[in-house]
Amino acid sequence: MRESNLSPEREKRVVFLTARVHPGESPASFICQGVIDFLVSQHPVAQVLRDHVVFKIVPMLNPDGVYLGNYRCSLMGFDLNRYWQDPSQWAHPTLHAVKQLIIQMNQDPKVSLEFYIDVHAHSTMMNGFMYGNVFEEEERVQRQAVFPRLLCHNAPDFSLSSTSFNRDMVKAGTGRRFLGGLLDDTSYCYTLEVSFYSFLTAGSTTPIPYTEDSYMKLGKNVARTFLDYYKLNSLIDENK
Repeated sequence: MRESNLSPEREKRVVFLTARVHPGESPASFICQGVIDFLVSQHPVAQVLRDHVVFKIVPMLNPDGVYLGNYRCSLMGFDLNRYWQDPSQWAHPTLHAVKQLIIQMNQDPKVSLEFYIDVHAHSTMMNGFMYGNVFEEEERVQRQAVFPRLLCHNAPDFSLSSTSFNRDMVKAGTGRRFLGGLLDDTSYCYTLEVSFYSFLTAGSTTPIPYTEDSYMKLGKNVARTFLDYYKLNSLIDENK
């Protein structure tokens, strides 16, 4: 899908995932667990992905909020997902550290930071779905829609119809919005949402309750989709 200007010998394609910026959204942790478990497994797809893509994963951006049992805020009462533009090292230390790491990686000519995905859970909608950004360049808009479409083919609980692209000013301080403006036009930033309660598969009208296992399966399918995105499928047989 993407042609890089970096040589294969020097290139480090990076996919950066974060989760639990809102501590009460526990399904996000199971999705991250699914991603991690799959990527470190001996599955042929996972082995190919490890050879070609660097995955940076921060599974818990708000550990103090999780420890306290907060739903949305940190220990000091901040909704961290509104402070990406100017996080304080004192008041929002995890956000500050992750932002600095992303900036450093983005400035490194040997690193191609291609994806940022922030994982959340949704209290009113069903299925998994994504939010993306809106840009003036039509080609960039079309390229940003590729990954959700591929994920829809791999994950029966992912809803393309619920996926949307926006630039709501209320969300300007979120990771997706801020990094979408910071990174160059070959990078893609998304919020991955998953329902707290259930999903519908194609052609069905009966909701299926989510479980820990089905959340982790969605995480696995997110990871697998990068094989399709980077057109690495032909390497599977060789790897076997």
